[in-house]
Amino acid sequence: MKIKKIILIVIGCICLGCGCVGIVLPILPTVPFFLVTLFCFARSSQKLHDWFVSRKMYKKHLESFVQRKGMLMKTKLTIIISVTALMGVGFFMMSRVPVGRIILSIVWICHIIYFLFIVKTLKTEDALRTDKEAAGKSA
Repeated sequence: MKIKKIILIVIGCICLGCGCVGIVLPILPTVPFFLVTLFCFARSSQKLHDWFVSRKMYKKHLESFVQRKGMLMKTKLTIIISVTALMGVGFFMMSRVPVGRIILSIVWICHIIYFLFIVKTLKTEDALRTDKEAAGKSA
């Protein structure tokens, strides 16, 4: 069991690093890496799990997704715009690398499909009501 915990901690730390890089470089998907981090830390170390869920990066990028299974439209648009801008720069710079442009295009299309059609869009009032319910349960 100790080896399993060590492996999960290592995988969690690697995914945490990749998720943090994904915050700066939207080519890497932050949310899936943070979900794997959350899973690995929850299965291996209560201290690491508690530390991770108390961080601003978790609350900003993952908390609403984990608790409410969706994101506000504002959050989705922020992600889509930043991904599009960064990938647009990469696409422009790869004018002599058609394979790179194809790969970037496929990744961009997958991002758009994922955030527009797979991730549920929360209404602001739903998010506020859920936050109040969660605060009432923890009190």
